Amino acid sequence: MGELLPVLSLLLCLSLLQGAQAATFTVSNQCGYTVWPGILSNAGVAPPSTTGFALSPGQTLAVSVAAAWSGRIWGRTLCGQDSSGRFTCATGDCGSGAVECSGRGAAPPATLAEFTLGGGSGGGDDFYDVSLVDGYNLPMLVAPTSPAAAASNGSCQVTGCVMDLNKSCPAELQVVVAPSARARAVAACKSACEAFGTAQYCCSGAYAAPSTCAPTAYSRFFKGACPRAYSYAYDDATSTFTCAAAGGGYDVVFCPGASSNPEAVGVPPTYSTIAFTGNAESLATSRVNLLVIFGLVMVISSAMPTLPW
Repeated sequence: MGELLPVLSLLLCLSLLQGAQAATFTVSNQCGYTVWPGILSNAGVAPPSTTGFALSPGQTLAVSVAAAWSGRIWGRTLCGQDSSGRFTCATGDCGSGAVECSGRGAAPPATLAEFTLGGGSGGGDDFYDVSLVDGYNLPMLVAPTSPAAAASNGSCQVTGCVMDLNKSCPAELQVVVAPSARARAVAACKSACEAFGTAQYCCSGAYAAPSTCAPTAYSRFFKGACPRAYSYAYDDATSTFTCAAAGGGYDVVFCPGASSNPEAVGVPPTYSTIAFTGNAESLATSRVNLLVIFGLVMVISSAMPTLPW
């Protein structure tokens, strides 16, 4: 019996390893400009082999993470070296001074994809969302990679924000860059919390509970454009998604289908936008062809037979 113990221990270790297979995030850039994705692991979670990299238009990179990984992925834009040689970005900068973020998160405003993976192989559900709570800088789509997972009784759904919000961002939320003396561009759209810093918009102080922190005109602007994305801190009911053992990971796509930051790249917008009416109390939808958007998402995530947007 003693001779069998090492063999049994080895088999047990192999079984545990097989049950803890890595997950893969396939990160793609379909923008008409370079995006520098950043990755931040939650506290106590081991980081992946890369925490920041460049993706030229049309490029894709697969990043492996632990099966029970949790953290966030975002895109940085308008990046380069400053006069001292430090790497910086106009939006989503992580402050590391380098392409690798090395444990630093995105400076708002930034569109965030957030994940808590269940561990795979029956370890529990994955939870994921796309958040505009910290503002918006570029469109993002998240979709489970596995066709089997994507068809599992309504879970494992595609989410994200595929609309161009920079073009229609309210003036008081705009982040403006000036690449030349004659050009100004809206590079990102702040959250109302960042713009005004009040408890009402930040869901803090007397507003630090779902019963007291209600949607505002600004969060409704984000929600109207991107109904599946988080628009404010307590927007859980329509913004968090689950997937049982995703079985391979997730696709994370920036600018699904086309460049959607026309001000940054100097070309006309390729699809319609949501418009903020300007009186801070109502929203108006402008020329939004939902069938086109649905078709676009279905092309990006062919694993999804239907999308109940």
